[in-house]
Amino acid sequence: MTTASEIRPAIVGAGPAGARAAQTLVAHGLRPVVIDEASRAGGQIYRRPPASLAQRTARTLYGFESKRADAVHSAFDALQGRIDHHPDSLAWNAQDHKLDVMHNPTCSTRRVPYSHLIVATGATDRVLPVPGWTLPGVYTLGGAQVALKFQGCAIGRRVVFMGTGPLLYLVAYQYAKAGVEVAAVLDTARLADQIAATPAMLTQPAVFAKGVYYVGWLRAHGVALHSGVRPLRVLGDEAQGRVTGVAWQDGNEECTLACDAIGFGYALRSETQLADLLGCRFDYAPMHRAHLPVRDAAGRSSVEGVYLAGDGAGIMGADAAEWAGERAALALLADSGVAVDTARAAELERKLGKLAGFRQGLERAFPVPQDWAAHASDDLVICRCENITAGTLRRTVATNGADEMNRLKALSRVGMGRCQGRMCGVAAAEILAHATGLPLQQVGRLRGQAPIKPIPIMLVPAEGAGA
Repeated sequence: MTTASEIRPAIVGAGPAGARAAQTLVAHGLRPVVIDEASRAGGQIYRRPPASLAQRTARTLYGFESKRADAVHSAFDALQGRIDHHPDSLAWNAQDHKLDVMHNPTCSTRRVPYSHLIVATGATDRVLPVPGWTLPGVYTLGGAQVALKFQGCAIGRRVVFMGTGPLLYLVAYQYAKAGVEVAAVLDTARLADQIAATPAMLTQPAVFAKGVYYVGWLRAHGVALHSGVRPLRVLGDEAQGRVTGVAWQDGNEECTLACDAIGFGYALRSETQLADLLGCRFDYAPMHRAHLPVRDAAGRSSVEGVYLAGDGAGIMGADAAEWAGERAALALLADSGVAVDTARAAELERKLGKLAGFRQGLERAFPVPQDWAAHASDDLVICRCENITAGTLRRTVATNGADEMNRLKALSRVGMGRCQGRMCGVAAAEILAHATGLPLQQVGRLRGQAPIKPIPIMLVPAEGAGA
């Protein structure tokens, strides 16, 4: 068994999960290394602007979540001097109990050893392309939110938000509150879906009430809300380089609307590449419509000494991320022979367990469109890094018999570009499943490859970097 003096814990991610994990480890006398891509802790949900823009209040930035955001920020800031915090740093590879970490903006790299690792990598947008999505002025919902929170700027003057999921209405609300003209919200989910899911979502009445408030506020302020739609195309001119509008189908009617920017996405998906490089076992999670790393109720992965917390192991939201980060840290401590509060550990597991029904309700209310692949035209660009279209993927299936994602990647180059499949992997899997007639579970997932995100060809070894 590892002794306390031999524990060298590392945490990747300083969002709600990573912050609470670090706080818990420090409270038990440990000094973790915390590696985070952002310049300031908080993650995506509680992202903080640069210090130069920090005059905006928490209420302005986070709305109803301002108190929780303040609590997470304050908890992490209080740890300075008792943790080794590496902001602006990307953990781009992991092997042999070492993380390869690149620090921006110097592009210096170092190897960080660890005895135990908590992976709290968070989530990103689930993207299902629509014709015209490569036009300048088209952003993911998360990207639109980052622009507003981090830099205090909007993606356009007259914006349409489309897709589905709770984030759709939250970002629309945040933009409208900031004074931006929100031309419309186009939701692929039907009102009937949301009504049917209401009993499950009422298991978390406060969260449900916030969602109802966002929708009601948007309606009261004249924002057009359309449900049960199918996005058809983004209108615009590649030569002029800008979005001019959007077209969608509402029942049998085709509708168009002028706008100069679009934010779109279909809820969130977990960032699992680091867990993959670490050798964690994955399994298909029907509720998330994705392959996810397996973990137990405490956050232990299939790899000894590796723990998973927060949305990087399954989308459950910010509150759950805080609880999961603390629980994973307690598991790490207990596995290392450090005495922990077992009653607190059990309480955290109960809280996380109670959220499962609510999460299922969200999936019922905002389902990913099951017919997206059937409507995707052959000329629709799926992988913009390699300019791979849906037609190319279908021909690869038809002529080469590709029926698994990594085989499809090898034969078509889908997912071989800068994003390593982080943006196109979901859509490519949907196309493959539809083209082969196989269930999504069976076509598999793109295996993680180092570097998990783009890095320069020439990296500069940091002074004193470990080998």
